[in-house]
Amino acid sequence: MPLSPPSDDRLPALTRTGLTAAPDPAFDRFAELVRRVLNVPVALVTIVEADRQVFPGACGLAAPWQQDRETPLSHSFCKFVVETAAPLIVTDARTDPRVAGNPAITDLGVVGYAGMPLTDDTGKVLGSLCAIDTAPRRWTDSDLAILADLAAACSDSLRFRIATQTARRRQIRVGAAFDRSQLLLRASVALADTSTPDDVVSVVRELVTGSLDPAYVGISLIDRAGRVALRSGGTLPPRVAERWTRYPASVATPSSLAVRRGVPVLLPDLAVVRAEAPDAFGTFADMGWQSAASVPLPGPAGPIGALTFVWKQPYDLGDPEQTLLSALAGYVSQALQRAEYLHAQKSAAEILQRALLSALPETAPFEVAARYEPAARGEHVGGDWYDAVRLDSSHLALVIGDVTGHDMQAAALMGRLRSKLRVLLVDRHEPPAALLRRLDAANQALGDRIAATVVLAYLQPEPGAAGHQLHWSNAGHPSPLLLAGGEVTVLDNRDPLLGVLRRTPRTSHYQHVPPGSTVLFYTDGLIETRADAWDDRVQDLCDLAAGLADLPLTDLLDRLYLELAGDNHEDDVALLAVRTPY
Repeated sequence: MPLSPPSDDRLPALTRTGLTAAPDPAFDRFAELVRRVLNVPVALVTIVEADRQVFPGACGLAAPWQQDRETPLSHSFCKFVVETAAPLIVTDARTDPRVAGNPAITDLGVVGYAGMPLTDDTGKVLGSLCAIDTAPRRWTDSDLAILADLAAACSDSLRFRIATQTARRRQIRVGAAFDRSQLLLRASVALADTSTPDDVVSVVRELVTGSLDPAYVGISLIDRAGRVALRSGGTLPPRVAERWTRYPASVATPSSLAVRRGVPVLLPDLAVVRAEAPDAFGTFADMGWQSAASVPLPGPAGPIGALTFVWKQPYDLGDPEQTLLSALAGYVSQALQRAEYLHAQKSAAEILQRALLSALPETAPFEVAARYEPAARGEHVGGDWYDAVRLDSSHLALVIGDVTGHDMQAAALMGRLRSKLRVLLVDRHEPPAALLRRLDAANQALGDRIAATVVLAYLQPEPGAAGHQLHWSNAGHPSPLLLAGGEVTVLDNRDPLLGVLRRTPRTSHYQHVPPGSTVLFYTDGLIETRADAWDDRVQDLCDLAAGLADLPLTDLLDRLYLELAGDNHEDDVALLAVRTPY
């Protein structure tokens, strides 16, 4: 239903903002933050005037809108926010009767839209902070909560601009609110990059240095038994940290009081500490602390812990500072819950991955070693695997592969592919190329379009010669290396990877392996980087392997992994090496 133009009583407040159809660095930062945190292509800080809407903050608009910074009200979704003084949440503008037919859908590509009101100090809605998607978007409760928090901070910035043109006393008060909003903005950005409680403590300490200047910042969480567990003991002397590592919630400390009461606990001097938190008084006296404030960390079913600040002088928090700490506790709680989720996800993923990699069989007279390392980033799991299957006393099958993807699904697909190949190895005594064709055909027939690279190799005695013969087929995988007599040979000849084309021709190849030689198989995570050419990295691997060829196999794999992949690799890594007897 069409809405009337915004009321004229807003116009004086709009004028006092000083904002117009021109970029403003502060509000551009708000827009960039919304786009980055909510992962949307476009974000705007919109002010609705009498006959147009302007964008002092804009990020991601196409030309000419990004340069012009304005549209007529015919293109405005924000006017709905202004008129109703309420958020406007649209999953698909093309089918939403409130906005269907708005020219912004075609001209600006607005499909998904979430807009939160921006208000002045009297509650008048001046515009909106909005996130825009060019495709339908179902906005989660978390998305909307984050956008609302940022809109509140953005509104503080608007109010600050208005207040600076009024009384000096009001200017100081609103200036402080602006500083607090900036601190919360920095907190939302910095805490988004944390992954452990120690990271969170470090970020919070850095954020409040120069404003609150506490002597200690503490984080405590409630464990499954209902006890208070200190998670910031690394910044305390060991004797103090050990005393408070874990204790019953009934013990009277600032943290336990905040958790039990569910409201901030303010202890402005030692007399109040002694009266309210007597069990912690000895530690306060020992550390030279004189005051504290502890704020509950909100969770889905009540406080999950407490954020505590301690000072070495009496400190009486004002209302604005209390509000700041409560808002900061909300950000901290989200960061801690995310860190716990990531840790649980990482652990589960690694357990799954390693469970899918069976132990190596007895391989005498061959020596075999393998190593798997999850990715250092992302979900810490992927589709890399290795395998060795003893076919008879002198015949060994070796496999290394990599299913496309770096997530739990890739690991699950890898498990299915590996199992099928093991069955074929035991059931079908055929050349490696034939088995890979069967594996690809089985995937196609069963509806498993699993894209993967694989090397399947047989190591067996060389007929009529000393040493052994490597009989292999390569489906798009990095080429194995032969380390023999001080030389490194790249065993090229690759066919297309599995799961891409039907009935792909595949070829088997032969290579003589002298006594005491090593064959090395690896996945691309060992050498692939964003900065270096693939061929250069292969050469680096060859040079390094040549110098380490005489090491025991386990040591060889360890050195290759540490020197080429290290602790910050983005992909998982699998290594498999076999050494023939002399």
